[in-house]
Amino acid sequence: MNLQGILPFARTLLEAAASDGSAVIDATCGNGNDTLYLSRLVGKRGRVFGFDIQELAIQNTTRRLLEEQAFDNVTLFHAGHHTMKSAIPAEYHGSIKAAIFNLGYLPGGNKEIVTQSDSTIEALEQLYELLAPGGIAVLVIYHGHEQGKKERDAVLEYASQLDQQKAHVLQYGFINQKNNPPFIVAIEKR
Repeated sequence: MNLQGILPFARTLLEAAASDGSAVIDATCGNGNDTLYLSRLVGKRGRVFGFDIQELAIQNTTRRLLEEQAFDNVTLFHAGHHTMKSAIPAEYHGSIKAAIFNLGYLPGGNKEIVTQSDSTIEALEQLYELLAPGGIAVLVIYHGHEQGKKERDAVLEYASQLDQQKAHVLQYGFINQKNNPPFIVAIEKR
């Protein structure tokens, strides 16, 4: 297949916005895969801020970073992504280059604990203030469960109403795959 899959395309978007020395956010740490990727992307001079409401996710991410000998450039918060503005030091406000959200539940975790529409929209509103011009928010939306459908609809409604003078919004996904395949919504600050 010549088309990029969802996760490789998410990384393409992150790489377009962030590089060595950048400050970035993993809004949903999960098992630490994106946190590790971002740590390597921004290098020793960069900074990664990671958020998750589940202690298990913070533990999994910490373990992953240690096992892979990641750079010492990651700060993890056992908190929801809707706390990012107050959690991230003010010196980084307006200079975040990229953020990634994986919306849904922790793979291998409790499927009853899922991201919520209200906190995700609140996080996006805060993130807009934190992003540098040209900064990108990448949302990978897993909508194969009931709350996922609600969150999908809320994110699409929110993103589609953003002023085009302030943000570019992209939707990327495969429309002929079965079982509610994940898709991307990317928001670039102008």
